[in-house]
Amino acid sequence: MTTIIENLVKRFDQTTALKKINVTIEDGEFIAILGPSGCGKTTLLRLLAGFDSPSSGNISIGDQRVSDNKMTLPPEKRNIGMVFQSFALWPHLNVRKHIEFPLLHHAYVPKDTSVNISKRVDEVMEIIELTELANRMPSELSGGQKQRVALGRAIAPKPELLLMDEPLSNLDAELRMEMRKEIQELHRLTNATIVYVTHDQGEALAMADRIVVMNKGEIEQIGTPQEIYSRPNTPFVANFVGKANLIDGMWEADQFTPASNPNLTWPDLGVSVPLKKKGIYPIRPEQLTLMEDDRGGIHGVITSVQYQGKEIHYTVQANGQAWLVHTDLMQKFQLGQQVTIQLKVSVREDNRNVVYL
Repeated sequence: MTTIIENLVKRFDQTTALKKINVTIEDGEFIAILGPSGCGKTTLLRLLAGFDSPSSGNISIGDQRVSDNKMTLPPEKRNIGMVFQSFALWPHLNVRKHIEFPLLHHAYVPKDTSVNISKRVDEVMEIIELTELANRMPSELSGGQKQRVALGRAIAPKPELLLMDEPLSNLDAELRMEMRKEIQELHRLTNATIVYVTHDQGEALAMADRIVVMNKGEIEQIGTPQEIYSRPNTPFVANFVGKANLIDGMWEADQFTPASNPNLTWPDLGVSVPLKKKGIYPIRPEQLTLMEDDRGGIHGVITSVQYQGKEIHYTVQANGQAWLVHTDLMQKFQLGQQVTIQLKVSVREDNRNVVYL
């Protein structure tokens, strides 16, 4: 079922938390709501869940209008599942009882499932790979196992919409990476429609079909992970997702001249029209290289060196701006060293690959 959010506004006294939000979520789609703290993403999730009422606008889940400025259906009357930031497990119920609970009490359990609850519990236990731990209590489970139980409880009644509120934020880094795979596999097996709130760009890029980037209560851009990363529409998106260097200058047709060096010309690598209109050229740190000699480029001084195992992250101060440059281990420079920043570009010209350095 399609979920439609139309002109959604939410105000708290004199503060407007959401400003005319419009999103259509297709059946079976994995949508990530991405943004910094205070951007309104959790408020949007609470409105989808029915914990809050909109000031104006409306929400429809499938064929049912669930919220507008006159009425709001409570969570128990919406065909949704919810996974919280905390695991929210009941200490007195074992794993199997957690999965069984929504099947006994959820208002929208399909008839073919409700007549054979035990079979559905077995199916979910296999999906979350906890069959052998069916009788374990929450206190006897690891963090990752607890999160699987929370996921299993949410998907058991086959909700139309599965809402996840930063479900991995309480896990350590290695376990978060593992749980990303688990959630992706769960999505593949169940084909559930998922709305996933996160401030972690890595999670959004890795898992979502589309990403909704929010800032200050508004949607900055909606697109696939590739579109959001490669063709940001606003300076905020370019900087928040991937930490692009935003270079000021002048666009003429498909050529850009940076203000810091009018002798340079950079080709269009797929820069969006809105950024061109602002006279901005977004460059990802991995699109730059550093040179010791004085060939054409931007001259600067290295002010930070961070070894990252497979690459080295440099900060270069040039013309009053801090440039982020990621290089492989073959390029090694020292703190305080004078360098030249150059753009790595590979383009097609007369059926040949031409590299500009």
